[in-house]
Amino acid sequence: MPSEPATLKVESMRVLLIGGGGREHAIAEAIARSKKNPQLFAAMSKKNPGIARLCRDFLLVKETDPAIVDYALVNKIELAVIGPEAPLAAGIPDSLWNAGIPVVGPRRPAAQIEFDKAWARNFMKKYNIAGCPEFRVFRKGETGTDEFIDELGDVVIKPAGLTGGKGVRVMGDHFDIDGARAYAREVLKNDGLVIEKRLIGEEFTVQAFVDGRTLAFAPAVQDHKRAYEGDKGPNTGGMGSYSDSKDILPFMIESDYTDAKKIMEDTVHAIWKETGVPYQGILYGQFMATEKGISVIEFNARFGDPEAMNTLPLLDNDFLDVCTGIVKGTLDSIRVMFKKQSTVCKYAVPEGYPDNPVKDSVIETTGVNNALLFYSSVYEKDSIIYTTGSRALAVLGIAGTIREAEKIAQAGLSGLRGKLYSRQDIGTDELINKRVRHMEDLRIKARYHNMH
Repeated sequence: MPSEPATLKVESMRVLLIGGGGREHAIAEAIARSKKNPQLFAAMSKKNPGIARLCRDFLLVKETDPAIVDYALVNKIELAVIGPEAPLAAGIPDSLWNAGIPVVGPRRPAAQIEFDKAWARNFMKKYNIAGCPEFRVFRKGETGTDEFIDELGDVVIKPAGLTGGKGVRVMGDHFDIDGARAYAREVLKNDGLVIEKRLIGEEFTVQAFVDGRTLAFAPAVQDHKRAYEGDKGPNTGGMGSYSDSKDILPFMIESDYTDAKKIMEDTVHAIWKETGVPYQGILYGQFMATEKGISVIEFNARFGDPEAMNTLPLLDNDFLDVCTGIVKGTLDSIRVMFKKQSTVCKYAVPEGYPDNPVKDSVIETTGVNNALLFYSSVYEKDSIIYTTGSRALAVLGIAGTIREAEKIAQAGLSGLRGKLYSRQDIGTDELINKRVRHMEDLRIKARYHNMH
């Protein structure tokens, strides 16, 4: 009798995810969907129940701890994916590469584009990268900020280092000119800062997979930083976001997106020239559509949170194929595609967030209907889920239109129990139409000025 044919064994890839928030839960889900039969390991500071459920094993450790490298070696990790910015600034990718482990996440010299805002602006100026507003860098302890603020008249003040999306202050939103002068002096006691001309328009984000040379772009997303409805209140890490079923958002014109892509391509090529290091990972460009075209607000060296949740569930490719293309420098051989659907993401945060959030309070999820659920800054103990002081859970609606996706997300929020708050207005017709009217008014004004 002929022997039975041997069954083909699919080699499983051993993947390490670093980070434990909502963005990382979205990354973990994308890894778990891979046909490569991956074995997922994670290093995170608190036990995120969504990530833990998908893992073969996880290490509870600060995400900048060098012990992560030893953990990766012991577990024979073949690929590491980095979620948040802190490990990038701490040089964790450099240490992993040095240990022979490929990383999706740029090495420290390339990641400066995010964690040193002064470096980023000077770099843009040096390489003549489009979209750079008028700015000046001040080093810690330096004087002269009052005069420059008076000269520009309307400013944004950015601490040079990482602030978790909360350190940037905008004149008109956060303070008047006296408040701007005082804030600049306060920041300079401990950090450098960048003072920039304030941009008027609508913000949008474009994210790309990058292998050093080739960029594969995701559809544009708009995040909502302000804590309360109607874009009021203090800045947060992001209360929610939406994307449309095409590459651009309703308030954008096609050139906004093509110009953003060109700026990001120029940036990646210039980073290699400047640092000698290829940019391998995710590049996040945050832009402002203005009456004169687009300007760069900032770059991040990783997926946005929440924007990763809008983007990764729509990825048509096997995420690990894309990751392999990033680390091998072969992204040009993959046609990266996203489903032509709309998404709306809404965060549920502890009551009182961001200034005085309720901590260590029990959360229950009774079911989120047709929405996707992502666990963010929560922790699990004895099978009970608790809030930290930060954003707790995100729900994502996916549908053919933004309106339908918003309904799904809103219905998803109704399945969450606990001392939680969320913005109801993200992705609604009312808020989107307000954005569209704002940009139409700015463009009409620009045409009028050009004619006269």
